[in-house]
Amino acid sequence: MKVELQGKVALVTGAARGIGKAIANKLAQNGATVIFADINHPLVQQTAGQADQQFESNCQPLQMDVRDPEQVEQGIQHILTDFGHLDILINNAGINTLAHRVNIDQFPLAEWQQILDVDLTGLFTVSQYASRPMIAQQQGRIVNIASVAGLVPLRLQCAFTAAKAGVVNLTKAMAIELGSNGVLVNGVAPGSVLTEGTRKLFYSDDAKFRQSMQSLLDHIPLGRPAETEEIAHAVLFLVAPESSYINGHVLVVDGGWTAGYLREF
Repeated sequence: MKVELQGKVALVTGAARGIGKAIANKLAQNGATVIFADINHPLVQQTAGQADQQFESNCQPLQMDVRDPEQVEQGIQHILTDFGHLDILINNAGINTLAHRVNIDQFPLAEWQQILDVDLTGLFTVSQYASRPMIAQQQGRIVNIASVAGLVPLRLQCAFTAAKAGVVNLTKAMAIELGSNGVLVNGVAPGSVLTEGTRKLFYSDDAKFRQSMQSLLDHIPLGRPAETEEIAHAVLFLVAPESSYINGHVLVVDGGWTAGYLREF
């Protein structure tokens, strides 16, 4: 897919690795100036540097902890000072837990708070500061990375499920509020995605959760996880100039996982 993003300035959070890196690279590949933001500054410097050399686009690193409103505000202001405008925001930064896959009666409050702080409140904070210049310029695109867990609740992941369900409805609320200002807000809800982390935990031969992951794949009609580029293509579609009448939609990219039961009963 080729999209014309020349002259657009994009901010991607959680861009040092995985889905965020793939999205940021895809935007740069299509001509956007891309700010790779991440809490891990050394890694995001490396990632943005590689993209800057690989693509004919301006790729810049930015240290950003989405939990810190002051750092977010300063980061947005830095972008506006350097480039004059911000056209695209991809809210990708997020975490989940593997330490405590337990029922709600045993789930640690501190871990619940940490996940909500990053996945939901952090997304809110970045959106609040980024939407202000978009409203002023009367145009912009925001894409929030949700999850199928926000649409179909999963066992033993109460915090992640609650956070991503919040992202789904926050996306729609933002679309209602900002649409009249020319700011379109949509979401992407990935299913299982093959990243460096999930490869080690789920998809390698000696992975800790190999058996449970095979049970999941048995319910996915395509029988495999997504590649990060497949999620990036969905984001690219939503920020394309041609997608100018899509607002408040959450695009599910899950290989058919949530379409219905694959097995007979």
